[in-house]
Amino acid sequence: MEVEQMGMRFSDRSEAGKRLAEGLPQLRERPDTIILGLARGGVPVAAAAAAELYLPFGAVLVRKLGIPGRDETAFGALAWAQGDILRIVNKPLKALILAHGISQSALDTVEAHERSELLRRARQYPGIDHDLRGKTVVLADDGLATGATMRAAVEAVRASGARTVVAAVPVASLEASTSLARVCDHVFALHTPGKFHAVGAFYERFEQLSDDDVVNQLEGTGARGR
Repeated sequence: MEVEQMGMRFSDRSEAGKRLAEGLPQLRERPDTIILGLARGGVPVAAAAAAELYLPFGAVLVRKLGIPGRDETAFGALAWAQGDILRIVNKPLKALILAHGISQSALDTVEAHERSELLRRARQYPGIDHDLRGKTVVLADDGLATGATMRAAVEAVRASGARTVVAAVPVASLEASTSLARVCDHVFALHTPGKFHAVGAFYERFEQLSDDDVVNQLEGTGARGR
């Protein structure tokens, strides 16, 4: 795992992606390497980084499984992998949730909703199915809080044949970075603050992205590398 301190805040996701690229010069024009952004928020980060590094670009679909009433805290995630849905669950956290009175049926409802949303986006978004066999895949997001969605993305690209997987983000909690180091070949974060509350706190502009925003970004770059 590599951690660098290169600034506390970013103006927006595109600027964060450009700064992320500055920290990864060894990837510039590297053959058999592709950058995939976690949709939605990671897509503009990945697009900006890919443009700076002259690398192909696309998206990976991941949906967080949030705790009912505390949606920002994930007990797992779902990811799209070449037509299949991979399910990653934090089993100790799930057991703790059940012990505190949240029912299994409530968790099942969350998962059913997120599965439906994942399928909907898979039908709508271009650039989500890639030939990753033997490639180095850089997974980019706007930040890591728990790391659950990134871990699901890692599993998805591994299942699709990626040779090397790198998680690259502008900001991450130390807990998430440490956890991901166990499943990634490399974790790169520009900033790992001692106190981490929410990814959005490290951005001046952190607006919610729409499906159209993501589709336009993917179509605008051609979603290269498929």
